[in-house]
Amino acid sequence: MEFENLLFEAKNGIATVTINRPDKANALNSQTMLDIMAVFSQIKIDPDIRGVILTGAGEKFFVAGADITELKNLNAESGANFSTYGQAIFSLIEELGKPVIAAVNGFALGGGCELAMACTIRIASGNAKFGQPEVGLGVIPGYGGTQRLPRLVGKGRANELILTGEIINADEAYRIGLVNKIVEPGELMKTAEEMVRKIIANAPLALKYSLEAVNHGMEVSQADGLRLEARLFGLSCATEDMKTGMNAFIEKKGKAEFKGR
Repeated sequence: MEFENLLFEAKNGIATVTINRPDKANALNSQTMLDIMAVFSQIKIDPDIRGVILTGAGEKFFVAGADITELKNLNAESGANFSTYGQAIFSLIEELGKPVIAAVNGFALGGGCELAMACTIRIASGNAKFGQPEVGLGVIPGYGGTQRLPRLVGKGRANELILTGEIINADEAYRIGLVNKIVEPGELMKTAEEMVRKIIANAPLALKYSLEAVNHGMEVSQADGLRLEARLFGLSCATEDMKTGMNAFIEKKGKAEFKGR
């Protein structure tokens, strides 16, 4: 697959997607958003791709935010449509059914922070920065920041970050639970790949159902979430992979070879 503002590589079950506008701080213009939607739509249906690493080109920026030149002329109607469109693309990533690791290699601000939050797990290099500075431009986060950030770090801390527009470093992002791990810049992609490989060694359908249970369980009461968990647990019990995994454990065959069926 070739894209105007993305680099794409797939190898040994892992896709690497790189936002590639280093001269524009990897900002999310309309073409880049189209590219993101296209690549993740294809990844979703490709059975050979089991996991994804998402990063930015260069050493300074993951994604610096949305392209301001495309925002300045929005009105109430076009602004709502702009937000809804971006939310749908980021929800595609969140609900991919496959793990997506954000390898945050620099500034992740505004839409860049929202893009990282749509991923399954966030690994940051030591020079990474995070923030939702939209209020300083007279707008609010529009690609899911007001919803995903409090779910990750709690309402009070999210309010502080969103209302002040504060930019925080990787250590603080780790302390509040926004990122899962911090590594040296030179170790970032290696660590992300190790994480993906560790995850995709497990049963594909079990991973998909686990992601669905966590994502959708967060949106409902605990009682409804438990019912969802039971339904998805039942579905996993009906898979060939369940039998494969159980037999490998009982018969001490070592790691099961799952087929995603």
